[in-house]
Amino acid sequence: MQIQSLDPHSPAAMSLLAQSDAYMASLYPAESNHLTDPDALAQPQVRFIGVWLAEWLAACGAVIVKDDPDGPYGEIKRIFVQPQFRGRGLSKAVMQDLESHLKAQGIELVRLETGVHQPEALKLYETLGYDRRAPFGNYAEDPLSVFMEKRLSA
Repeated sequence: MQIQSLDPHSPAAMSLLAQSDAYMASLYPAESNHLTDPDALAQPQVRFIGVWLAEWLAACGAVIVKDDPDGPYGEIKRIFVQPQFRGRGLSKAVMQDLESHLKAQGIELVRLETGVHQPEALKLYETLGYDRRAPFGNYAEDPLSVFMEKRLSA
């Protein structure tokens, strides 16, 4: 397993993001999908990574550094593992890398939005110490969304 920064416009990344988009569209209506596009993932305040298993791009994830009146935080986005590679701990490895990236920048708070129809994701985030919270940033209440956050220790 090799984790490295990923160009969101690369063919491998575009393919993985398209699979993620299709999966999310199968679970939620458009108004409940908050997907970050490749142009947004290419911005300097974003770390977008991929997990390679040999020549296969098996998983991806991103963290966007944001600021609000309470201070800076990282927002986790685009965590996705190809179905044939699930159950190998890849999403946990992605999350740990993204959290380490935030800690290295001195950012101690990480937030995310996920959906109610993704029990595996909810279990992962809870296992990693994320707690449910109210909507944040530009998100509104949505019965299909779950908002979570975690304090990172220094």
